[in-house]
Amino acid sequence: MHSTQEKAPVALITGASSGIGLAAAQAFIRHGMHVAALARNWRSRDDPAIFQLTGDVRDADAMRAAVSETIQRFGRLDYVIANAGIGQRGSIADSPWEEIEAVMRTNIDGVLHTVRAGIPALRASGGGHIVIVSSIVYNLTAPYTATYSASKAFVSSLAQSLRLELEQDKITVTDLRIGRVATEFNKKRLGAAGYAAKAPRLPVMTPEFVAEAIVRACLKRQNRAVALRWLDRAVMLGNALMPRIIGRRALKQYKVD
Repeated sequence: MHSTQEKAPVALITGASSGIGLAAAQAFIRHGMHVAALARNWRSRDDPAIFQLTGDVRDADAMRAAVSETIQRFGRLDYVIANAGIGQRGSIADSPWEEIEAVMRTNIDGVLHTVRAGIPALRASGGGHIVIVSSIVYNLTAPYTATYSASKAFVSSLAQSLRLELEQDKITVTDLRIGRVATEFNKKRLGAAGYAAKAPRLPVMTPEFVAEAIVRACLKRQNRAVALRWLDRAVMLGNALMPRIIGRRALKQYKVD
């Protein structure tokens, strides 16, 4: 066990075996912080700077154990990054229930378990910061990707409520609404392969770009919703102002095989 005299902040990150989660772990370390990183499966990655934890965010007991192990290792917890998530494509009526349930249990239950497990430790540290990784599709009318979009609507709404509930505990909350990122997310998406026949090829961000934004949100205690590019903000504005038009356009673009 490390001495509690070590003052470097400690971050717990979920979904950290690859993509945004792994990049975030590396970014926190570059900024001189301790990192506990959780994943269901590790790809034999041996990085002594990262305290690797194995667990499933869908399991409340596993998340409480992850927080406990983090405290045992570092003596405190300052930042909780609820990053783990999966996608799904398919019609609401015809998709296998197992796929829909997997998205809801990971993207909704997983965030709830992560946050609920982490809050007592943040309180014990005198305050802290939570980053919930959401998406710019949180307010999108999304045929064939409705399950994923609805899950992000839930966590973005959750972040707004948490922000007020945790104010007296000096815990701040960032609702990070991200656009397209160059990760394996699409390859791992559940459901029909599908394709966007006429969809615009929007520029993608690197996981490292998003990771630095996560660290910045923690260091600056950004107690609000955050989008990283003007393009992403424009997409969300369009979703808000013209939901039916955007939805109809999406319906024409997406085809499910």
